[in-house]
Amino acid sequence: MNEKKMYYRIRNYCGLLGMLLPFIAMFSAALTPHEDPSWWYSISATYYQTPALAGILTAASIVLMTYDGYDWRDNLVTTISGVFGIGIVLFPCAVVWKSDRVGFFQLPVDISHIIHCICATAFFLLLGFYSFFLFTLSDGTVTKQKKIRNVIYRLCGIGMLVFMIWQFITVIAHMPGWWTMINEIFLLFFFGISWLTKGGIFFKDK
Repeated sequence: MNEKKMYYRIRNYCGLLGMLLPFIAMFSAALTPHEDPSWWYSISATYYQTPALAGILTAASIVLMTYDGYDWRDNLVTTISGVFGIGIVLFPCAVVWKSDRVGFFQLPVDISHIIHCICATAFFLLLGFYSFFLFTLSDGTVTKQKKIRNVIYRLCGIGMLVFMIWQFITVIAHMPGWWTMINEIFLLFFFGISWLTKGGIFFKDK
């Protein structure tokens, strides 16, 4: 396999796993006993019942941290986003059925939750930035397919920002908790489409 095909495959795996993560997490968590009906309100809440989040996000974060992009900007953004992805796993969110110490560092759940939210916000902001500003760069002639891809990249970046803002609104407005899962599904959908496009699934140059 040549280097170009390898990078296409890595991007496609990242995109596909990102899009499937919410459904894998909910399906596997549904197979276990539930201490509270809010177990499915976010992907992060399923952490306490299934290794899906930890396994998939850790793998994706390692790929991001070791990803060799086109230049230092690519490498910087993917490395930092990978670090924040690991942070999401190491510092679990707060749930109503956990009130003690949680996570790898056994921090009080309230402190862990704050770090978790910071990591998740930074993670998605960086991925949206990457899609909008870096995936759209070109080192040569901009083909018709590239122009279409750039539209997709920008739409995905904007879509991620919109759902991050909507997530913030749903929290401060005390809307039903399941909005978080819906927002996460759309965030990962836009992430997945962006990376699958970069992996040559959509509008690849002839």
